[in-house]
Formats: sequence, structure tokens, C-alpha cells
Amino acid sequence: MKSEISTQPFTQLLSATPRGARLARLLTVQQLHEWGWPPSCAVSESAALVVAELAANAVTHGRVQGRGFRLTLTLKASDTLRIEVADPRGDRLPLAGRSASPTDERGRGMLLVDALATRWGSEPWPPSGKVVWAEIALPCPVITTSAPATQPSTSTAPAPEVAH
Repeated sequence: MKSEISTQPFTQLLSATPRGARLARLLTVQQLHEWGWPPSCAVSESAALVVAELAANAVTHGRVQGRGFRLTLTLKASDTLRIEVADPRGDRLPLAGRSASPTDERGRGMLLVDALATRWGSEPWPPSGKVVWAEIALPCPVITTSAPATQPSTSTAPAPEVAH
């Protein structure tokens, strides 16, 4: 983990397209890496899945021609990551507790968010939009005071030379 984690939120406006949704996921992984959670850790993977679902919903169900969506990531009290995706369609709220049959091709996204987040919900985003948010619990960061972190080496120390 990095020794100083920013308390400033990360915010980005994105196009309401599949490319914008993919970029939201990639930016989330990059920002978490900058905050000290590497791309392959559980926090980063969970956040990427939650952002992918919320962004896909914003693109699919919250899209208004000519308007994008906003991604915001905030570290709260160093133990919670808050993910917010705002879109211009306040009349189309996410469905909580919806179940999908085994043959349904859609309808499992918010179940995934519910499984990965400690809590989630939505709220109005004036004048006519909504923010769908999710919070993910963070493990206690390991604070280091050394130089920038590097990947641990898996090699062993070289064997001492033996005189022949």
C-alpha cells in the first residue's frame, strides 16, 4: 500500500456508450492501483465488477441522447470505497432483490453488486438524474515508509561461490 492515500475523490465524466462503460472499469482499476491496491487484489477485482455493472446500467438504462454519465470513487474513513455512477435518467431506478431464472440472459447485475458491496442504493441527482452508489469494505492498508513499493522477488539469494 502507499504511505499516503489521497482523500480526494476521483471523478470522471464518460460517454454513455459501451466504450465509456469499459473505460470506467479500467479507470477504476488504475485509480485503485494509485491508491495502493494492485489490479489483481480482491478490492480491485470487486470494484471493477461493481463499476462495470453500474456503468453498463447507466449506458443501457440511464442513457439520454447527448448526455454522458459520471463515475466517482471516494475513500471514506480509510476502510470503505464508495463508488458512484450518476446518469441523467432519474425515472429509471435499479431494482433491488430481483431474481432471474436460470434461462434469463439479463437481470443479474444488481445481484452481483449486492453480493460484492457491503451496501448500495440510489439517490436523486438534480435536476432529473440519479446516482447509483455502492460501498466496498477495504482491508486495513499496510502503511510503509520505505521507497515506492515494488513486487516482491520470488528468487532466492545467489549461492556463495565455492573455490575449486
